[in-house]
Amino acid sequence: MVQVKAIKAFSDNYIWCLSDPTSSQAWVVDPGQAEPVLTYLNQAGLTLAGILVTHHHYDHTDGVATLCEKFVGIDVYGPHNSPFKGITKPLMDADKITVLGTEFTIITTPGHTLDHICYTNPVLAFTGDTLFSGGCGRLFEGTAEQMQHSFDKLKKLPPECEIYCTHEYTQANLAFALAVEPSNRDLIEYAQWVDIQRQNNQITLPSTLALELKINPFMRTDITGILKRLPETYNPSTKNTLQNNEPWQNFAGLRIWKDHF
Repeated sequence: MVQVKAIKAFSDNYIWCLSDPTSSQAWVVDPGQAEPVLTYLNQAGLTLAGILVTHHHYDHTDGVATLCEKFVGIDVYGPHNSPFKGITKPLMDADKITVLGTEFTIITTPGHTLDHICYTNPVLAFTGDTLFSGGCGRLFEGTAEQMQHSFDKLKKLPPECEIYCTHEYTQANLAFALAVEPSNRDLIEYAQWVDIQRQNNQITLPSTLALELKINPFMRTDITGILKRLPETYNPSTKNTLQNNEPWQNFAGLRIWKDHF
């Protein structure tokens, strides 16, 4: 199995670097900046063999062109319907690719953007800006119903699957999660651990699917009463009781609340 290391970029991005101890090759996920990647590869004695892109936003793609100039002929995998034009190997739902001997299955996850995909296998998943630890990406292009469907796909991964998202948003996400479920014991304990990690300038990722199912309100929209603390202003349901909402309506309400939190 590949090793995964975080390369810090911008103020809170992580560019994930995949490497194999038996070779000098590496792949990176969502290189929004080229310089941190080049520095890391040089220090680690690695050569870039390819790039994985989850969606088209600049902080996930702006480093691709420079890296392709430095490492001529490398493959750039990404969504087949992406506005980003640097993709050389377009991918669709259920496609399979092999990176450094490790197979990944592509899951299309529209919501944050319409072109978003995740690279998954039973052990690890690169979820870009779809699933964060304790949260989810803003709905810039897709709908809450689409994002709920995307989350339903990710919920089918094994509980032990490690979740590698692209931003250090965990602490802020958990502040919101605690407003939603202030009595959630798993959430309280996790938030305490995250606070210590951030006080020491340490990374909070990866998470696991099992943990997210316990603490992430956007993974828990099918739980009766999850929105009992939701301000009425953010209730997307046309019905009289929040308990009768469909999960995607709960998701919509949570996302609106989080946008104004």
